Amino acid sequence: MRVVVIGGAGYIGSHVARTLLDAGHSVTVFDNLSHGLRESLFPEAEFVLGDVMQPDALEAVLAGVERFQSEPGATGEKADAVVHLAAAKAAGESMIKPEKYSSQNLIGAINVLNAMSKTGVSSIVFSSSAGVYGEPEYLPIDEAHPKNPLNFYGFTKLEIERILEWYDKLRGIRFAALRYFNAAGYDNRVNGLEQDPANLLPIIMEVAVGVREELAVFGNDYDTPDGTCIRDYIHVTDLANGHLEALNWIRENDASLAVNLGSGVGISVQEMLDRARKVTGRPILSRVAQRRPGDPAELVATAARAKELMGWEAKHSSAEELLASSWEAYKRAHGD
Repeated sequence: MRVVVIGGAGYIGSHVARTLLDAGHSVTVFDNLSHGLRESLFPEAEFVLGDVMQPDALEAVLAGVERFQSEPGATGEKADAVVHLAAAKAAGESMIKPEKYSSQNLIGAINVLNAMSKTGVSSIVFSSSAGVYGEPEYLPIDEAHPKNPLNFYGFTKLEIERILEWYDKLRGIRFAALRYFNAAGYDNRVNGLEQDPANLLPIIMEVAVGVREELAVFGNDYDTPDGTCIRDYIHVTDLANGHLEALNWIRENDASLAVNLGSGVGISVQEMLDRARKVTGRPILSRVAQRRPGDPAELVATAARAKELMGWEAKHSSAEELLASSWEAYKRAHGD
């Protein structure tokens, strides 16, 4: 297949591109490089500099129109499928900048779907989020769990899932909505580090290599064993494999699905910090800060549906592999 990976120069997107290339697919990365990096691109993949707020550019890249290509080597071939990862993604920021999240996430996704409709591209894998669920009513969270987002970011992801359902009904665009839990870790064939991270593990690593002075632990009075939030961390390689399996499933079944991608294991902020100090041999200074609005105490998934339908399961998401692969990436990038 020719797959257009929107946001494919970013942290998760570059790992998805690598996995698709390894599987023999033709990959076009469409990215505005606001958070993505040129060094995270692969020479085997075509690159198009573009933005989801540019409908004409989206239509052109899906149709394979060469005059819109920003780099040599355009295939001129129509896309077979889309992987859409480009979005604003900081839950805390979404509560104070809803306009940004409305534009980039909601309008951006609609632009992608309209471009697919106009060019006849009928398969999309969408980067959704565990944020669609909100405060857990039971654990582990499955796909039947009520969906009541606690932050505007999660709301945008849920709304896009609903829009996808309508485009499926009205335009025959089949989708896989992958509800990520907390992406972490690295495939060290991928160059470049996540830019402006908002998640725990990369921030811990930035403190370990001296980019940041300390880690802010947002609340230590939650109803958890050590008072800090518990999250389900999923290795980015496992996530990338999930995108490949989802594309295969859509094509084989001519249907749509929404599934969790998580490890099924909860790790607290304090536990991850303690383990990181051992792995890195660094003190990793931390301080307790105010809780962030919209942060549930615990989020842990069951990915049984993804395994049943797609044959997918997390194989690289132990805390040890997450920390070791992250530390190797940050040491290499900082000459440590």
